[in-house]
This record gives sequence, C-alpha cells and structure tokens, in this order.
Amino acid sequence: MFRLIHISDLHLGPLPPARVRELASKRIIGYVNWRRNRGRRLGEGVEAALLAAIAAERPDHIAVTGDLVNIALAAEYVAARTFLGLLGPEDKVSAVPGNHDAYVPGAARRARDAWAAYMTADAGEADGWPYVRRRGEVAIVGASSAVASGPFMATGSFSEEQAGRLSSALDALGRAGLCRVVLIHHPPVKGATAWHKRLSGASRFREVIARHGAELILHGHTHQPTRLAIAGPRGEVPVFGVPAATQRPGGSHPAAGFNLFDIERANDGFRIGHRLMQVTADAGAFVETRGEEMVIPAP
Repeated sequence: MFRLIHISDLHLGPLPPARVRELASKRIIGYVNWRRNRGRRLGEGVEAALLAAIAAERPDHIAVTGDLVNIALAAEYVAARTFLGLLGPEDKVSAVPGNHDAYVPGAARRARDAWAAYMTADAGEADGWPYVRRRGEVAIVGASSAVASGPFMATGSFSEEQAGRLSSALDALGRAGLCRVVLIHHPPVKGATAWHKRLSGASRFREVIARHGAELILHGHTHQPTRLAIAGPRGEVPVFGVPAATQRPGGSHPAAGFNLFDIERANDGFRIGHRLMQVTADAGAFVETRGEEMVIPAP
C-alpha cells in the first residue's frame, strides 16, 4: 500500500517586512488583505499540529498543490523552503506552484528556483512542466497553472504546450501500468470556482484527461474539501480539493485539513481509500471528518 498526503494553500505567515518599492505593484493589495483579513485566518497557529499529524500518518509521499506564500516576497520563498524541509526529504515531497507563488511578473520563476528540489523530474524523465516522479506503483505528475495576473484576479493558465507534454507523460505512465496522480493548483472542473479565479485552458486540461486518462487529480486554490470528477477514457476521474492547510478553526472557511489516500493495486485497477483529516476546535490535533473507498479501472 502507498500512502499519499495532499496539502495546499499554506499561505505561510507571518508576512515579512516589505520595502515601499516592493509594494508598488499588485503586492499592495495582498499586503493590505493580509493585514486586515488573511493574516487573522491563516498562517501561524496550526502549522505545528499539521506537521505532527502528517508525521504520525507515516506517508510514503506528500503532495503540495501551491500557494505556499502570500505576495511573493523573497523572504517568503526562503521560509517556504524551510517548511518543505520540515515536511520531509526532497524525494518524498512534490510541489507545484499556485497563483500567490506567481503573484507578480517573474515570481513563478523565482518560486521554481527556490523550490526546485521539490519540483524536479526523476532522472530520465523530461524536464519542465509537467514533471514526472515515479514512486513504486504511483506516478506523481506535477503540472503548473501558476501565472501572474492583474489586480483583484487570481486566474491560472494551462497552455497548449503543457497539454502536449502532459499527454505524452500520461500515455507512457499508463502503458507502464502506474497509478497516475496529477497535481495542479487551479481546479480543472468547469464551474468549480469564480470567474476571476478560473483556470484558463481548463477545457484543454479536461480534453487531455478524456483522451489519455489519470487515476487521481489533486488541486488547491478554493480552500474547500471538494470531491468532483471529470471524464476519462474508462469512466470518471476523481478530482479532490482540500481546505487551506493553515486555516484556523471557527472562521467562515473550512478548518485546516489534508487529504490522505491509501493506494493499492486491485485486480481491476487500483483501490484508493480516501480520508479527509481536519483540525480540531482547539487546533491541537487533526481528526477524520470524511472518508470513502474508490476502485479505479486499470489504465
């Protein structure tokens, strides 16, 4: 059995000091939002319980689907790199960037440089997006939807070039009989989020899955514990969102949580058990709040 944990939208705090010239951009909006709102709901206070709960589950791998930082300041990338190291070694943690990691022009490249060890393909696999990491009978496929967007926008993009590379990767991994787990920050399901937070090219992503298949798709962005689906060549492919990993309990958004998947080969494909773990009211532990078992046909 292969145990995979999925977390997203850490929005690690506190926000470091920022120079005036650094805020002369879209960053000023995020800075004000953090001071007035987001900083009280997310960030410090849940991280220790989250790390302890993840370690207690003894996962084989951890997937992080973006938004580790808030407004893409240089010091934020350093803090996020430290947090990734606390999660686990580089070969056991795979990450993709989110829109906050690419908050301003050039930020997506800086995020990739800072966290390259967690976003790099295995030796022998193609470089770039998506990257592929094979772990036993599971393949982690990390796609990027992270692009800089305008003020008050949080859109992502999935390009035609990336679609071609994803198609090739899914075909090769399917022929190898692996359980293909695709990571992307923005939800690729139509209507899953508001227009100003949408994924441009989502239909292109869905077309790739419809033709080439996948066994599991994990995303962030919405801060919601959703279970959706998109069409694959052998039936529906489950698509899971997750609460923001550092969301304090008691607010208007779901309390911090992570998805836990137990994956094992079955005669007719893969059996995947899912549990949603969420933080308790005192933020001292994580407990199961939802669960299901799925059987996914073989590629």
